[in-house]
Amino acid sequence: MVQITTDQLMTWVVSFMWPLSRILGLFSSAPLFSESSFPMMARIGMALAISILVAPVLPDHAVIDPFSFFGLSSLFNQFIIGITIGFVMRIFFTAIELTGDLISMSMGMGFATFYDPQTQAQTQVISQILTMVLILLFLNTDLHLLVIDSLVNSFYSVPIDQVSLNVKGFKEMAYLGAKIFSIGLQLSLPIVTALLITNIALGVLTKAAPQLNLFGIGFPVTMAIGLVMLLISIPYMFPPFVKNLTDGIETIRIITSNFTKT
Repeated sequence: MVQITTDQLMTWVVSFMWPLSRILGLFSSAPLFSESSFPMMARIGMALAISILVAPVLPDHAVIDPFSFFGLSSLFNQFIIGITIGFVMRIFFTAIELTGDLISMSMGMGFATFYDPQTQAQTQVISQILTMVLILLFLNTDLHLLVIDSLVNSFYSVPIDQVSLNVKGFKEMAYLGAKIFSIGLQLSLPIVTALLITNIALGVLTKAAPQLNLFGIGFPVTMAIGLVMLLISIPYMFPPFVKNLTDGIETIRIITSNFTKT
């Protein structure tokens, strides 16, 4: 009969806690995994399953007492690392939401907002449409599996006893803020330019015929032009969407390679 001692059981439980903490951190911040529509029990079950698979193949690390101050801080650090990995992908999703915001404001639909239970905030309609398209591409191209793969690989680039970012890692995190605006502006520029030309044409038309009601004809025209341009542009947005998501995966690997031993 196979006998398991208390010490062996405690060793297995302790080795299981470190990956579980990092995986739960990812699931609390990464797009799709952290959405409120993703059931909490399914989220925890998936984290447990991945932890069971990862724990036996983790690289060797110093034995840490989980009930000591250093052990508790290590658990917290593992959770922060997981949040950091998920936050990187969240930034690229936020850039697409900014694209929708810029298009909505140019169309005059900035008032068309509703409460989004996924983000628990007011979201504009165009942003929600583009976000749904992005999530479908995220799943269709199996990039959600690459996020999990990057998390698993982080246990080799960032072992349990290496928990702090160096200067280069902080710079990479700071540069991600600029990507939100650059990606959002680049993707929305064709539609915003078309709407700008439409508004200039309406201004010239109103100047030539002052009796025309600009507010009566301007809003339907700009909204119609915006929707037509959006319909034309969405198929051409697929490659940039996938590229940005792929860049997010690469950024995760760059950041996780810039942790330093404490």
